Amino acid sequence: MKALKGKIVAQDDIVAGYLLLDGGKIAGVTPSAPDCEVLDCGDSFILPGFIDLHIHGVHEYLVDDGPEALQGMCRTLPRYGVTGFLPTVSPSPAPHDAESLARLAATPTEGTQILGFHLEGPYRSLTGAFNQDAIQGAGEARARALIAAAKPYKAIFSIAPDVEKIAEIIPIMAADNTPVFMTHTAADVSQTLKAIEAGACHATHFYDVFPCPPVSEPGVRPCGAVEAILADEDVSVDFILDGVHVDPIAVKMALACKKHGRGRVCLITDAQVGAGNPPGTYIFGNMGQVHFDYPGSPARLPDGALAGSGLTLDKALRNAVEWLGLDLVQAGKMLSYNPASVLHIEDRKGLLAAGYDADFVVLDSNLEVLSTWIAGKEFYKKQ
Repeated sequence: MKALKGKIVAQDDIVAGYLLLDGGKIAGVTPSAPDCEVLDCGDSFILPGFIDLHIHGVHEYLVDDGPEALQGMCRTLPRYGVTGFLPTVSPSPAPHDAESLARLAATPTEGTQILGFHLEGPYRSLTGAFNQDAIQGAGEARARALIAAAKPYKAIFSIAPDVEKIAEIIPIMAADNTPVFMTHTAADVSQTLKAIEAGACHATHFYDVFPCPPVSEPGVRPCGAVEAILADEDVSVDFILDGVHVDPIAVKMALACKKHGRGRVCLITDAQVGAGNPPGTYIFGNMGQVHFDYPGSPARLPDGALAGSGLTLDKALRNAVEWLGLDLVQAGKMLSYNPASVLHIEDRKGLLAAGYDADFVVLDSNLEVLSTWIAGKEFYKKQ
């Protein structure tokens, strides 16, 4: 048994006390000094570890580059407070996509835990920064092949509700209590509602590549996927809060729309290779180069188009506190308990409570990462 002393960010408030650890689990929180080894964190905050639902890369590592890059990401992400993540795989033509995914799923890693693989395609109607060839032939058989390739992890698909016959494929993706995300779509209200009824339950990088439907009646603002998703209290959403991908007012609107004490709103990075590194130009797989103008800025292709972000989750937390006016309890949930709920693992991750995994991050008064612990082991300590 060991303990950390500090300001513990609990489910509803911040308490001064001791976080008790028993191996890889949390044994509890107590205000009294325990009879065991104590690490004094002073006035630092202790929060549940961050979970990134949508991230392609960090530093020099890009998921699509293969097993060594995945291992590098797992080693690097603890310095940003990330204890669990969904490595996000860009769409590529079949059967190469399943073969590559199988290699990633078989890769031994240490550090930030893989909580499943996020497949940002091929079931999308708008390509975004990716090649049209990668989203061809996206039927039921391809979904089953990708699900099998991801084992022992879950394959978490991002789909567009306006893809032909997608409502017939979503139940296959949603089997075994697996969330299905929505993104890259120009779907109308009816198509979106059908996808939700079929099992889609979350929208990723919400507002980005969710274009407004064309105006058909002058003076009448049309509704589409965005409005259908906001109107359903049970559908969760995530945002890239880097100040460019979405106006903070859209995040405030989602917080107002979603129930359970804002529990349906998450923050992600959608980070690319180069994120966390100094501003500059980096090689983005077979897409060419991406450029970052400043720390935490969007990633841009040579033509200026957006291609993900240079955001890290610790920066996203600071942005949420500053731009949204949230306290640390509410902002922290958007990076921990809420994404854990999306993945249906909120019974073991996302809270500092007895029986939960000992995944947590220690932040200083400026909300900078001092150390990150995963399964009761300190994987990162600021020098």
